[in-house]
Amino acid sequence: MEPQKESARPIIDQLHEYVETRIKLLKLEVIDRSTSIIATLIVELVIIISLILTFLFASFTLALYLGDVLGANWKGFGAVAIVYLLIAVIIIVAKKPIERPLINILIRKLFN
Repeated sequence: MEPQKESARPIIDQLHEYVETRIKLLKLEVIDRSTSIIATLIVELVIIISLILTFLFASFTLALYLGDVLGANWKGFGAVAIVYLLIAVIIIVAKKPIERPLINILIRKLFN
């Protein structure tokens, strides 16, 4: 009976070490995954801000140019506003076909 207790104790110790190792591994995997997601979000946020600023300045440039062509700045800005209104209406009408691919892209980014 004595030898069984001695052989059972190392198995319990090994099991305890295995559980501790798995917990440490899980923590490291969570840290790795979360830092990867945060880094990706930061990079994409910088890209989005840059694109928004580029879009904004391009819009002002187009509006001022059209204002010159049409003879009044308000006409140029109005023309650009109408173009953006049309784009918004098209996006609202075609919401479902646009939404599904975006959801798939986000899911792939989260699970890769």
